[in-house]
Amino acid sequence: MALRLGKELLYLCGAEVAHVGPSMEESLAAIREAFRQKGLGVAQQPPKTALHPVNEDAFLHAMPAYVPEFGAAGVKWVSGYPDNPPMHGLPYISGLLVLSDVYTGMPIAVMDCAWITAQRTGAVSGLAAQALAAPASVTAGLLGAGVQARTQLLALATAIPTLRSARVYDVAANAANRFVKDMGAVLPQFSLQIVDSAEAAVRDADIVVTAGPIRKEPQPLVRREWLKPGALGLPIDFDSMWTRSALGAGRYYVDDLEQYRYYEAQGYFRESPQPVGDLGDLSTGRVEGRQSADEVIVAMNLGVAIADMAMAAIVYQRALAAGTGTVLPL
Repeated sequence: MALRLGKELLYLCGAEVAHVGPSMEESLAAIREAFRQKGLGVAQQPPKTALHPVNEDAFLHAMPAYVPEFGAAGVKWVSGYPDNPPMHGLPYISGLLVLSDVYTGMPIAVMDCAWITAQRTGAVSGLAAQALAAPASVTAGLLGAGVQARTQLLALATAIPTLRSARVYDVAANAANRFVKDMGAVLPQFSLQIVDSAEAAVRDADIVVTAGPIRKEPQPLVRREWLKPGALGLPIDFDSMWTRSALGAGRYYVDDLEQYRYYEAQGYFRESPQPVGDLGDLSTGRVEGRQSADEVIVAMNLGVAIADMAMAAIVYQRALAAGTGTVLPL
């Protein structure tokens, strides 16, 4: 498929994005390169711009980025509305991603962003785990059993070959049941267990993932005494589920320092520790990673647009090659 630049663009619905999207192994490689470019200072990524039309916990984010290695420049317009699933039967996360031609600025693609958001968030956690998890990590503890939890576990299983089991807790028992059924089919080699409390999921876990709604006023669950020596914490819901003592139990990293500072100025992370660096710093060796097998580490995954654009560029090229999507006139 060939598009007439400046005359046409490609539209991809959610199912089409998922159909041509990269595997988790390919996603990890793409995300690793995106963060390397960030660490080298060649990728461009301003902090997110946020709107909160309903309340502080419902957001609309504009996320622009340019990643030269992928020839990708664009913006993701993504929303997160915690009340959508229980009240409206709609997804928590939804939105669109727009890619532009880097040489002319003309739009070349518009695509659903839900699959990309879930896949790249998992891949970023996988990348952090490769750099920061204790050697021979075996067990993951998951708080939250929604869409994001699935790609988190898939990414960890791909990134950490020794991982073999996961304990999952969700306030909605049916969500945990669906998670175990779905992920059991994807990862048949894994031992998956539903537990009845957050503490049961976290205690003795080598890697702890929290994947709930992002809240301006945190409702912390994870306590310092629950974390075993050598544990790696991977929050993808800001500090919503983490007490200050748990976040500050050891070395603390974020995916993007500039964005973290922006969120601090907006009133988030009011009692959080100061990061020692971000994944761009880790990828280029400007900061060190794990210092000992017993060190507790937390790596905060805020969600970054360089990851979205790297993934979107791959989706776009594969869609063109496969003739997938709808060509729309400009």
